[in-house]
Amino acid sequence: MEYWKRTIEAGNRSFHSGDWIEARELYLQALAQAQMLLERWPDADQAVAAFVVSHHNLADLHLMLGQPEETAENLCTCHERLLQVLRDTSLPEALRDVALRHSRCTYSSLLQFIQEHGAYPRTDRLLGIVPGHSSRALPSTSGSRYYH
Repeated sequence: MEYWKRTIEAGNRSFHSGDWIEARELYLQALAQAQMLLERWPDADQAVAAFVVSHHNLADLHLMLGQPEETAENLCTCHERLLQVLRDTSLPEALRDVALRHSRCTYSSLLQFIQEHGAYPRTDRLLGIVPGHSSRALPSTSGSRYYH
């Protein structure tokens, strides 16, 4: 986990200094590490947080670069993976519980992104929006029907 922390911090420094290429490279390295640790790290909170932060940092970078579709891809990929973890009964219950808690944040991030930047095919598919219907009718994140 220390390698991930150092990598994400270096990516953040590159991001804040405007070195977009270096930031992207570091964020991709951090994401690869987080993906590897997700089901293996003994502290489920740390593992899931690293995974979500890695995806969201990449999403922020793509948004900064004027690539909202790439942002949507990162947000959707992150949320979908947490939903997969939730459904996988072979994984430890603690990991699934943490994935549930973080999925509420990733869902909220998706809704906020759509509200600010519009819907994309991947967001519509993930959220089950039928083409031709307004994504403005998305449910609030406070509704309990999404968190059974």
